[in-house]
Amino acid sequence: MPRVCDYEGSKYRKDFWENQNREYENRVERVAMRALLPPNGEWLLEIGAGFGRLVDLYDGYRRVVLLDYARTQLEEARRYLGDSERFVFVVADVYNLPFVPSLFDALTMVRVMHHLVDVPQALVELRRVIAPRGTAVVEHASKFHLKALARWFFGRQSWNPFEPTPHEFVDLNFDFHPAWMRQQITSAGFSLKNTRTVSHYRLDWLKRLVPISVLVWLDSLAQPTGNWWQLTPSLFLRLDSNKSGESPAESDFFLCPGCRQGRIALPPTDIDAILSCGVCQQQWSYRDGIFDFKTPHTF
Repeated sequence: MPRVCDYEGSKYRKDFWENQNREYENRVERVAMRALLPPNGEWLLEIGAGFGRLVDLYDGYRRVVLLDYARTQLEEARRYLGDSERFVFVVADVYNLPFVPSLFDALTMVRVMHHLVDVPQALVELRRVIAPRGTAVVEHASKFHLKALARWFFGRQSWNPFEPTPHEFVDLNFDFHPAWMRQQITSAGFSLKNTRTVSHYRLDWLKRLVPISVLVWLDSLAQPTGNWWQLTPSLFLRLDSNKSGESPAESDFFLCPGCRQGRIALPPTDIDAILSCGVCQQQWSYRDGIFDFKTPHTF
């Protein structure tokens, strides 16, 4: 399995969002999400949901699955969101999603792609679990933005933003060239329908001088230009599944991540349970409101 960035035990909500003056980034990302995500549907999957920052954008969906590799992040999400049968909390790996094919009407993945070692494999998994005519909204960090271009031209950085290969600037943190990412999206079978450039004004001194509401308004005006050029540090993409087929049987929900064959129904979520795969006999736990498909259950 590819290396995975694990936020287990981190104070992501407090240390990254609340203590780092990132209200501008939060609000402009929401503008992009509202523009790209279909407003309603049956099932939606958010990959890398963390503490549930974006959940209010999914009010038009009947049920929402919040998936993260770190159980502690989902525990915080449950505290943040409270108990609601609309939400299903799942610990799992993006490279081996524990869901039957074509399950979700929509899928979102924000601030996750830049941690992925194997983007092609992840994209194939995303498309597998999206329904025919389904939509994915994904975000990725870009290496081809104005600040990086200026630093390179003036000799203040060694890596070339024009080179298409991903740039790992810190362990398990990657920036991607927009053209390279489009190539991976097409190879995975998706159709790219819309691109929005986000965080045009991600400069600390500018955020101190200009009211956040003004910067958000200016950013919202500029975001649609992403369909013509991409020069910002963050890109939001709307992808259509571009596949045919039928939705899964109503009784099918989980796919055993151990053998990739056994199908497991979604059990009642009001009591703890052990889920067993009828093919390979591996077992997975449902405890304290969270399904764990990362670590097989042992007695």
